[in-house]
Amino acid sequence: MSDCIFCRIINNEIPSNKVYEDEHVVAFKDIDPLAAVHIVVVPKTCCLHFHKTEDNILAHIMSAIKKIVVEQDLVDKGYRLVNNNGIDGGQTVDHVHFHILGGEKLGSNLTG
Repeated sequence: MSDCIFCRIINNEIPSNKVYEDEHVVAFKDIDPLAAVHIVVVPKTCCLHFHKTEDNILAHIMSAIKKIVVEQDLVDKGYRLVNNNGIDGGQTVDHVHFHILGGEKLGSNLTG
């Protein structure tokens, strides 16, 4: 998807502040953070929605998230993991992604 902003970040066509990358996943700081730490985690394969994403890709994303929360020192105090799906779920980019929110006490209005 050439017009997908996340695909363009993955392909280094748009600059980002990457905090993690491996052969299957890229994670970068959100440009409009909702918390002190707000990281977006995306698979390098463009999958539109959670329920359409292959299990092995989801497993790799979860493994990467576990590494990222340790690297970002979020484990002891806690963090929120958010995945928005579809229009009613608040998904604004058609590329499955997860938000890691933390670094401060989170209120109930932070949804990613």
